[in-house]
Amino acid sequence: MRLDLRSFPDGCGGTVSGVVAFPDAFAPGRTPAIVLAHGAGNDMSNPLLSAVHEGLADRGYVTIKFNFPYKERGGRAPDPAPVLERCYRSVLGAVRASELKPGVLVIGGKSLGGRIASHLAAQGEAVAGLLLLGYPLHPPGKLDRLRTSHLGRITVPMLFLAGTRDSLCDLALLRRTIAELSAPVTLHVIEDGDHSFQVLKRTRRDQADVVAELVDVSAAWVRDLEK
Repeated sequence: MRLDLRSFPDGCGGTVSGVVAFPDAFAPGRTPAIVLAHGAGNDMSNPLLSAVHEGLADRGYVTIKFNFPYKERGGRAPDPAPVLERCYRSVLGAVRASELKPGVLVIGGKSLGGRIASHLAAQGEAVAGLLLLGYPLHPPGKLDRLRTSHLGRITVPMLFLAGTRDSLCDLALLRRTIAELSAPVTLHVIEDGDHSFQVLKRTRRDQADVVAELVDVSAAWVRDLEK
């Protein structure tokens, strides 16, 4: 696995930082690519995102992560959704125009990053699937404010990775939402995982094992998309 630092257009006349993780066996135009964006409170250096990013490359996929503009300039509050969407869309354009030339392109990310990816898919962005790490179904404690109105317009397969203790994703509500969707949906639950997939100490489960589970499930799901 090799890491390559990149700059991507941000859709607003500037650039954002990114990292491409190349698998050992990379074939331009044939190796699937996975683009992952970070959550609201962190940037692309987030340990969980980085571990999944590199883990998927180790399993044979070109994997790209990048900063949203507000994090690139050192800000804390996310930009408005249209700005985030333009950035994500510009990164995808750059990936498609690069030497990667992925025939299969999966998009997603952690929390906010996955949500923005889902907006693009709902708007018709040509992707093979959505990989959603801790989808922010609702704000903490506000189960009546669901972020689901666009999900019914998505036609590509979706993988939801969710923890049983996620304060931003009530599992009963997520399952109810998924049942109403017409697109193929896979839900994988991490027992005792919170929004960042941290597990309780009393489980005596190593965090590296949790990350490995997330990566293994994601890699297997992407392999099914290739069939």
